[in-house]
Amino acid sequence: NMVEGYVYTLFKEIMDITIKQPIQRMTYKDAMERFGTDKPDTRYGMEICDLSGIVKDCEFGVFKNAVEAGGSVRAINAKNSSGKLTRKEIDKLTEFIRGIGGKGIAWVRMNEGTVTSSFAKFMKQEEMDEILSVLEAEDGDVILIIADSNTSSVLSQLGSLRIETAKKLEIIPDGMYNFLWIVEMPFFEYDQDLGEWVAMHHEFTSPMDECLDYLETDKGNVRAKAFDLVLNGIEMCSGSIRITDPVLQGRIFSFLCFSEEEAKEKFGFWLEAFKYGAPPHGGIGLGFDRLVMVML
Repeated sequence: NMVEGYVYTLFKEIMDITIKQPIQRMTYKDAMERFGTDKPDTRYGMEICDLSGIVKDCEFGVFKNAVEAGGSVRAINAKNSSGKLTRKEIDKLTEFIRGIGGKGIAWVRMNEGTVTSSFAKFMKQEEMDEILSVLEAEDGDVILIIADSNTSSVLSQLGSLRIETAKKLEIIPDGMYNFLWIVEMPFFEYDQDLGEWVAMHHEFTSPMDECLDYLETDKGNVRAKAFDLVLNGIEMCSGSIRITDPVLQGRIFSFLCFSEEEAKEKFGFWLEAFKYGAPPHGGIGLGFDRLVMVML
């Protein structure tokens, strides 16, 4: 409420722009599934669509193998873009994806009643029809598809591709300020290099109450009382409600590979302070330079 009131007043007094309140809230999971990023720009569409169920048994090895390996096949539909997204421009987008660690792009291009595709010869007509139907594809649209054995990679690549395509098509509107709260952030993330779970925000963030029962058993689904304010695809601030229970804080330290001795040595003053009744508290701070940048 405090931050919403601040940005509302700021934009009204300085720019005479009324920010819609309450500011929309979106869970981290929804943001990643729909936009491939935890700081989505909602001024334009091209939301991500999951095609895995449609293509899991198809004859196109790239799609089928990705799903069988536990990954997924997902797509965006660039509406009314076939005039600008020529084969040459799609090749440039493919190079863009390879430049950020991807393997490439599969595509369908619908232009003047003709449907061309990089993988049509491997698909049954009903499979292709279902892809077009799910994506609500019409003449003039271009569908861009990414498949990988790692769904996180698919989502992040499509998130970047969505932004790059929107810039190329010049469809990002000026003079629009879409604020968005991202809530229910993951508490843990798995560090492949360390081979262990680490705190995504920081180890003093409070887990959501309903997640306390499976802190030990299902770390990938533990959500935190953490929240980001996003404006036009840029993170403006990141905050959280903190842990004030010494027993819970000790549990978190143990998950993060702190021995009891290490926890006492590094954070003993903190754990001791809790015993005197630290009140519930949280923190958040706006990135003032970013806010000014967007307003200018």
